[in-house]
Amino acid sequence: QARLVESGGGLVQPGDSLRLSCAASGFTLDDYAIGWFRSAPGNERKGVSCISSVDNSTYYADAVKGRFTISRDNAKNTVYLQMNSLKIEDTAIYYCAADTSCSGRHFGSWGQGTQVTVSS
Repeated sequence: QARLVESGGGLVQPGDSLRLSCAASGFTLDDYAIGWFRSAPGNERKGVSCISSVDNSTYYADAVKGRFTISRDNAKNTVYLQMNSLKIEDTAIYYCAADTSCSGRHFGSWGQGTQVTVSS
């Protein structure tokens, strides 16, 4: 069964860094575009970043541009989200999902999410 598992969340202070991991089982990640999304209490889930399968092009939401970096390690079948200079407003549950392209509207194989809390 194809599924994704997120990890790496935690409680950090503003300005700190975290690296989230999105590991796949049951399918090969490099065949898919992988997106990171986040959901904060009271807010709808929003796209944070995406890495394409074609040429590893990367995309970022304006709120995280310059602070977050998405990458993939095909040998480990894992996609990472390096988050630097974290802000309180980055607090959310972070999810990863797969689709045929970053512009797709059928992201699936959602993981259970990993909680990121930024607090002073």
